[in-house]
Amino acid sequence: MPQAIKLSTDQMRMMSLFQNVTGAVARDCIEDEKQDRIIFVVNTGKMGLAIGKGGMHIKSLQNMVKRNVELVEYDEDPAKFLTNLLNNKLISEVKLSTRADGTKQAIVMVDPRKKGIVVGREGRNAEKARLLAKRYFGITSVLINSPERARMEL
Repeated sequence: MPQAIKLSTDQMRMMSLFQNVTGAVARDCIEDEKQDRIIFVVNTGKMGLAIGKGGMHIKSLQNMVKRNVELVEYDEDPAKFLTNLLNNKLISEVKLSTRADGTKQAIVMVDPRKKGIVVGREGRNAEKARLLAKRYFGITSVLINSPERARMEL
């Protein structure tokens, strides 16, 4: 089972600011220094409230914190959570398995033409998926795969 999530004072302050600006309650806040972003996890069904009309809540929050703000909708089901995280329109399925050494793994299947969009520039979406899957569900490996196209024989 994943460890209990501990929040720093700064993260709690960010979550309070998030709630004041958006009206939605954040479940979690992750400061990703490497990608210069703050990731908020919101409860199921609260994504629209958090974003605001035309994205106004997120835009004003980004102006306040001077960093990119990304939102993820939480779900109890790890497969659904990963689908929410990576873009549910582009994912065909998520397979969860336990390896021989006992670690958990998720394999996300996407259309080969859309794999780059799902992975994100410099792998930022894939990195976010790995970070949050481990934090919430103890999944240590997230692979983004696409089914192989039929190969032509020469």
